[in-house]
Amino acid sequence: MTTSPSTSETATATANPTAEITARFLDYRELLFAVGYNMLGTVADTEDVLQEAWLAWAARHRDPHAPPVDNARAYLVRVVANQALARRTEIGRRRETYLGPWLPEPLVLAAEDAAALVERKESLSMAVLVVLETLTPLERAVFVLHDVFGFGHPEIAAMLDRSPAAVRQLASRARKHLETRHPRQGDKDFRAGVSERLADATMRGDLTTMLEILAPDVTLWTDSGGVGPAQSSAPVHGRERVAAVFMAVAADLPDGDLAISYRWVAEDPCVLVFSDNSPIAAVVVDLDAAGSRIQTIYSITNPHKLSGVR
Repeated sequence: MTTSPSTSETATATANPTAEITARFLDYRELLFAVGYNMLGTVADTEDVLQEAWLAWAARHRDPHAPPVDNARAYLVRVVANQALARRTEIGRRRETYLGPWLPEPLVLAAEDAAALVERKESLSMAVLVVLETLTPLERAVFVLHDVFGFGHPEIAAMLDRSPAAVRQLASRARKHLETRHPRQGDKDFRAGVSERLADATMRGDLTTMLEILAPDVTLWTDSGGVGPAQSSAPVHGRERVAAVFMAVAADLPDGDLAISYRWVAEDPCVLVFSDNSPIAAVVVDLDAAGSRIQTIYSITNPHKLSGVR
């Protein structure tokens, strides 16, 4: 089976046409991944979209009658954007049977992955990705292409086979929606400190500290997929109820070698919980309007969404 080239491959433009085609694709692979991921929110679906983009790219260059690609970046982004739009229907069907809240799959990077962090700097925060789920697929595509990656309305219109006027309207609706619903994230260093205090209070069973750092109307979203720990069929609202959940989770943590690690998910500080060297939770927080207490907690415990965490 033909597979999309990975970022670990080192293909250079040589006399070998296949090597040249591969090298040009790899030049844009991280950009294409970021476009696909921001539109879909899952790594597996994004990799499938990149596979389709690679097949289309290779087939285009094998066709002796196909005109040359003048702008490889625009061509590849167009393929990825349209493949992602087509995949949204399948994703929607999967969500209908998904158990409990659904959250985007975290792109967790280790400290030594500084190069990847720079390459994927366009990945949106967890809070923004959650709000993007409430947009229509076309609104989301236009927002990602215009506001995140800087494509102009005429370029996007050509990519999505829409008129520039329609694209401008979609962009305006998406932007207004995000301005209305986008929660405050706060200073990332302060959020990192608050995240560490939350993890420490949970592990020690320190209810007093937990109540101090949680906003009165805090909301906890837990994505377990029905298979991870801390399962919940709906978001949990309120400081006392959220604190009770964390106290219960701490009491039910599996026996074995537990460890806490602090990483980054795009621009979000992330708390990772490991049991016997396997990840069991990834937690991201946002702050209240005053920027002092935790307003929203996103907890991902679905093991399928943590399989790429090391």
